[in-house]
Amino acid sequence: MIALPIALLCAAVAAERPNVVVILADDLGYGDVRALAPDSRIPTPYLDRLAQQGMSFLDAHSPSAVCTPTRYGLLTGTYAWRSALERGVLGGYSPPLLEPGQATLGTLLQDAGYRTHAIGKWHLGMALPFTDEPPEELPWSGDPGIDWGGAISDGPTHHGFDSFFGVSASLDMAPYLYVRDEHFVGEPADEQPGLGFPHFVRQGPRAAGFRVERVLDDLTREARKFIAGCAGGEAPFFLYLALTAPHKPTWPAPRFRGVSDLGEYGDFVTQVDWSVGEVLDALDQAGIAENTLVVFTSDNGSYMFAVEGEERDHLDDASLQRFRVTNHRSNGPWRGTKADVYEAGHHVPFFVRWPGRVRAASSHAQPICHVDLFATLAQIAGRAVPAGAARDSVSLLPLLSEEEGATRGSPVVHHSGNGTFALREGAYKLVFSSGSGGREKPVGAPFDGTLRLFDLARDPGETRDVAQQQPEVVQRMVAALERLREG
Repeated sequence: MIALPIALLCAAVAAERPNVVVILADDLGYGDVRALAPDSRIPTPYLDRLAQQGMSFLDAHSPSAVCTPTRYGLLTGTYAWRSALERGVLGGYSPPLLEPGQATLGTLLQDAGYRTHAIGKWHLGMALPFTDEPPEELPWSGDPGIDWGGAISDGPTHHGFDSFFGVSASLDMAPYLYVRDEHFVGEPADEQPGLGFPHFVRQGPRAAGFRVERVLDDLTREARKFIAGCAGGEAPFFLYLALTAPHKPTWPAPRFRGVSDLGEYGDFVTQVDWSVGEVLDALDQAGIAENTLVVFTSDNGSYMFAVEGEERDHLDDASLQRFRVTNHRSNGPWRGTKADVYEAGHHVPFFVRWPGRVRAASSHAQPICHVDLFATLAQIAGRAVPAGAARDSVSLLPLLSEEEGATRGSPVVHHSGNGTFALREGAYKLVFSSGSGGREKPVGAPFDGTLRLFDLARDPGETRDVAQQQPEVVQRMVAALERLREG
């Protein structure tokens, strides 16, 4: 394929207005995908196919190392630390994080004439109907007094999506009912008991027929139905498919049990791969794959630790959230785990397939971030980024078209579960803390007075602090983060 000059590419794209499918896995690690980690024992044929048919971004980063802030960044093009959420995540009953009228990918593409649909895990808060004044602190379990027949007054359909089917937050958080558009589907019929890992869930109300091990199948079926319904339509569509897996509860459907040799976690990753395959097949069946841009990524790294030696792991005891490195590295070569400011927390798979526009089996090593989808899709849809919106987004079209010398042109900001910052500029990564900011010990605290500099080109495992050897680099990057945070 001959790469078009970017101006001609943009003009051609705006005239065509391709369909857009964004698939966001939940807690899938870089090392869980065989196309990125050839030694992985988990079969991922459909993700491997996506990589072969499009571009793999080998240095892609989620805006945060945990769920809610990444979803905020992906949909708004703005880092969530600029919002009211400076650390942590929301629960299933939490109020909306998105401001009324705030621009999202949904509103952007709605305004461009797209039919928009969101499926899966929302986890950005909803204005739920309460029977009485809600408690000041909303729980992650139980029932704080929901009017199950009432209308949700702020949710996905109020932020750019014509329709929605999914769950309010992570699948380990109550309530265990589907939401369709502005209403819960049914009412609680029984109680989901609290369970430990691997089937970790919190206690809470559950609708009749709602079973956590069936949710991924239900969401995949909904995606296929939406794609089939759009086939032949005059308007292009935008599907935002936010999968609930392989996030806890690690609970694959019965037919996937035993398909990998890496326990329930490996089986669940295989089911995630199957879901991706079903979406790709639905596009083929509808005859629209050639005019559909597909993006696949993950909201952060895997929660599975990597341990050395003969320490017991997930294969010895399914309740353990770890693999011996001789069995599997969910986060590939990166240090840490989900929630950490280290690479494992946010260095994630990122594939883009766009037939005729993105060269098959290509790859790019420039650091990018999920916030970049906003500016990219605005350019693809021929729309200007709304004033004041998408403050941190940079269009990836020059990289996708392999324009000579193209770079992101701006440092990438990393953010951990407890609000720890790091800045990535070229090969250098500056961590503004003495610890991980997440799950690896020591945790440290944001801006606790320690600055650590890693040269990822020479030390991808972040084992050698070179801040003392590179004071000019440290000074420059400190100033760069200050400008970004103030900007």
